[in-house]
Amino acid sequence: MDTRNRMILFNGLVVNVEQMEVRIGTKGWHTFQVVRHPGGVGVLPLHGDGTVTLIRQLRPAVDDVLLEIPAGRLDPGEEPSACGRRELTEETGLTAERLESLGTILTSPGVFDERIHLFLAVGLTQGEATPEQYEEIETVRLPLAEALALAAEGGIRDGKTIAALLRARCGSHDPDGAGGGRPGRRAARRGGGAALSPALQNPDPHHHRLGRMRCGGDHGAGGVPPSSGR
Repeated sequence: MDTRNRMILFNGLVVNVEQMEVRIGTKGWHTFQVVRHPGGVGVLPLHGDGTVTLIRQLRPAVDDVLLEIPAGRLDPGEEPSACGRRELTEETGLTAERLESLGTILTSPGVFDERIHLFLAVGLTQGEATPEQYEEIETVRLPLAEALALAAEGGIRDGKTIAALLRARCGSHDPDGAGGGRPGRRAARRGGGAALSPALQNPDPHHHRLGRMRCGGDHGAGGVPPSSGR
């Protein structure tokens, strides 16, 4: 990408704003303002019984309380997997035997360069949460199927959470294992649906409740049924 006249317009607590001119093919030079972010990590904790732990917290930017996966900002030079373990424990009190990479997402690439690394956390042990002084967090544990239904119905609106739920269910892994996660093995496809993450095939040796869930259309083809009472 050809750029010129780059300058920082704003230095903030979390983000900076850069202005630059970019050559757009034969369209010439055009001015863009880009929000620069250090990047972040989101972790979907999957328990042995097929439930997941999400968090509910106030998001002042949208003036609403949202249901999300545990997540946080990368410190300078920090490995994504290390950040994921730290944020998981701080916000939920959980520690994980291993993290499986679910790849990355670009949250709003039209104006924002933030890249979020996603992980599936398995082999969980509960401890005590230590949230930041400014965080008021409620943990919510619910079946994976219910979380997926909420994402489909609009009850979960946070983009990274929707992406993590769908990628975990569909067995989508970062082929390079970026961030130190263990790239998952693809399960054999059944009925045309996409394969599950290995942890979703069998999150615990004694639990195999999710093994038949697949990425598909209708419920008969492996889609997620609505949760009871919804």
